[in-house]
Amino acid sequence: MSRYEAKPWLAAYEDRMKAAETPKATTVLASFRRAVQRSPQATAIAYFDATMSYREVDELSDGVARHLLASGFAPGDRLALVLQNIPQFVLALLGAWKAGGIVVPVNPMYRERELQHVFDDAGVRAVVCSQSGWNRRIRPLVPGSGVTIALTTSELDLQGRDDPRVFGKTVREPTPGAADLLTVARAAAGDPPADPGLGLDDVALISYTSGTSGTPKGAMNTHGNLGANAAVLSTFSGLGEGATLFGLAPLFHITGMVCEIASAIDIGGTLALAYRFEPGVVLDAFLEHKPVYTVGPSTAYMALMAHPDVRREHFDSFELLYSGGAALPPAVVGMFRERFGHYIHNGYGLTETTAGCIVVPSSLEAPIDEASGTISIGLPVPGTIVRILGENGEEQPFGTAGEIVVEGPMVIPGYWNRPEATEAALPGGRLLTGDIGFMEPSGWVYVVDRKKDMINASGFKVWPREVEDVLYTHPAVREAAVVGVPDAYRGETVKAYISPAPGTTPDPQDLVAYCKERLAAYKYPRVIEVLDELPKTVSGKILRRELRERG
Repeated sequence: MSRYEAKPWLAAYEDRMKAAETPKATTVLASFRRAVQRSPQATAIAYFDATMSYREVDELSDGVARHLLASGFAPGDRLALVLQNIPQFVLALLGAWKAGGIVVPVNPMYRERELQHVFDDAGVRAVVCSQSGWNRRIRPLVPGSGVTIALTTSELDLQGRDDPRVFGKTVREPTPGAADLLTVARAAAGDPPADPGLGLDDVALISYTSGTSGTPKGAMNTHGNLGANAAVLSTFSGLGEGATLFGLAPLFHITGMVCEIASAIDIGGTLALAYRFEPGVVLDAFLEHKPVYTVGPSTAYMALMAHPDVRREHFDSFELLYSGGAALPPAVVGMFRERFGHYIHNGYGLTETTAGCIVVPSSLEAPIDEASGTISIGLPVPGTIVRILGENGEEQPFGTAGEIVVEGPMVIPGYWNRPEATEAALPGGRLLTGDIGFMEPSGWVYVVDRKKDMINASGFKVWPREVEDVLYTHPAVREAAVVGVPDAYRGETVKAYISPAPGTTPDPQDLVAYCKERLAAYKYPRVIEVLDELPKTVSGKILRRELRERG
């Protein structure tokens, strides 16, 4: 037995965490049905001034499923879910699963080019999106695609407050070519749809991640991945039955999907939502809904701390705060506790690990590495083995840096229609994360660097080549290279270097605007620098490393 297979981190576990070493064989849909049967009148979702019970969510998601099936949606078909943090996201998610479908969560900030790739690659048959998203971006993509079912909804529905801070410019719109989600859900009355018989190994989500190639590819999160990790993370955090969780992370992100939706369902709890992140609205929601738990990137906590009206009372209801998706500076942890009396727990996970796989237990605080000042990302969660491997796949001694490799019930079986990418990233079912870190003898894990060139901006991952491809379409650009540079607020931000095409004098601000029109808000470069020549190797490869150091 190797040093990592001996699981030294178990010594730090409480008894309830040790009991979770055997993964819970369940699905989120099965957990939801148990919650409905156990407490049908309990609040499942809170959204501004309105709530929905488990029974209401069950009946409406049944309606969504019946409509999909009546429209020709078949088991295994893919439904693209392009919504922010609103109750309809959960209704569509459960409805698609009840119809036997696979959900493709999509960032609503995606532009046409990005949407087209996901729709084509996943072979999307149905789409659920906002009214504005349909009219401005998605409807033009439907002709010639495989989409035959379109449902739209308004973020103004299922609440009556219409808070101008988040809904100021939002209006209800007609959506030619698409039906209204809530209307069809309420109209499709009848017996519950037949159980689709989803198994643990059936694909629940195709979650697009840029991975190592730069071309977004779909990670296949199974129902077993989701069910096991939701149960494990609930156990790890010690959340009580019926607790209220706040949806700080986007639901379309794997963190929101597992640590918010699935975890709330696993404990029969309430998921409080506030459409999108606006610090003042979020703080008001904390006072109104009194959540005990939330998880989000460190940048969200920084924004909340910076709000002029923030008070210690805003966080009084919380028992547990987690950060994930972006580096957590120890100074932020200390400052937050000093001001608000709460410790922010760290966590680490990827789309390929179906959210958290290395997490700081609720009863512990993460150590800080004296040499680097880096705060630990946590201990491997129950049922998981984490290894640190060297260049040739050999296990590294404790304290020695290498690639973080994960195996466990939350690791995906592969990428959608990408056998070669699957073999490269998941040899033998173990995930090669591409992140460099080390483990202490006690099991605490630290991330020290990234093997990949991926840029992590506020928890959103940006692949340089995708941004470069857009820059190369501009007539004034001859060469382009994109790197991540340190940013006090976002952790990293995107910077581009270009060399001009002959006879041109490109204006950096014009190039920024050009990219902004073609990329999601978190992807476009905030700064572009023009150089006569970009540094290269003898073989002509652009040296991003030098540019990163220059930036």
